[in-house]
Amino acid sequence: MRILVLGAGGTGGYFGGRLAQAGVDTTFLVRPERAQALEAHGLVIRSPFGDATVSVRHTTADTVGAAGPFDLVLLSCKAYDLHSAIEAIDPAVGDGTAILPILNGLAHYPALDRRFGADRIIGGLCVISAAKGSAGEIIHFGNGASITFGERDGGKHGGRCDAFAAELARAHVDHTLSTDIHRDLWAKFSFLATLAGATCLFRASVGDIVSTHDGRHLVERMYEECLGVARASGHAVPDNARSFAWKTLTQEGSPLTASMLRDLESGQRVEADHIVGDMLRRAREAAVPSPMLEVAFAHLQAHEARRAREGA
Repeated sequence: MRILVLGAGGTGGYFGGRLAQAGVDTTFLVRPERAQALEAHGLVIRSPFGDATVSVRHTTADTVGAAGPFDLVLLSCKAYDLHSAIEAIDPAVGDGTAILPILNGLAHYPALDRRFGADRIIGGLCVISAAKGSAGEIIHFGNGASITFGERDGGKHGGRCDAFAAELARAHVDHTLSTDIHRDLWAKFSFLATLAGATCLFRASVGDIVSTHDGRHLVERMYEECLGVARASGHAVPDNARSFAWKTLTQEGSPLTASMLRDLESGQRVEADHIVGDMLRRAREAAVPSPMLEVAFAHLQAHEARRAREGA
């Protein structure tokens, strides 16, 4: 299976690097300066699962058309870079190419469907905390790194998901081939919108929030709003996923924050509209009361307005 990974940042760099390390036919689509660094130093991974320096194939937007077509494109960009990502991968997409986005949220699917056709787009999500370090190395935090994916229409589509699962198994990457990817996407979307909304709104970790008098109650209200949107959309979050999320969102002493908070505190652009904003829009369309989401999104919009005013 020929796989193209868009970008070699924290998420794409980790999963693509593990595939390449195992000998899977993997190519990274990167910017020219990143290509030069990969050529000189390889892809460096620092992880509790084992460090690695991997010699990887890479291409740039100017040459990706000649490198393709690929069997699968693994898309792991930030939501606000989706348009440029679509343009970048387009020359590499052939008649038999599937695209697996592992972005946060759900708002990217309509854009991908319009450009490439819904039959090409596999549903997917990942769980990982990773970032690109100052020297270009991939730093994997914690002990989790998994991909969940599946056909959105429940079909087989030539067994492409089975083929990708086999490659992930070969690379010893934790993965789940889902029989109901919409359910899994909504479970993560509901959890992440709450985690991002709450930790950004309060500028604090889960443990710090729930240590306050009303923190646990306010987090519960936000999560219930998200669960209500999932139910109204026809994809109620199952009990086991809901229980796990609630335990994670209210764990005393937990240092957990959303990566969005780290971006916000460092003055970077955030995926506010794609995650919290999209959840709020869906709540309004479904007439689900959502006062906590309204406050959380307004807070993030104010951050973006300030960045724009200051020319960030």
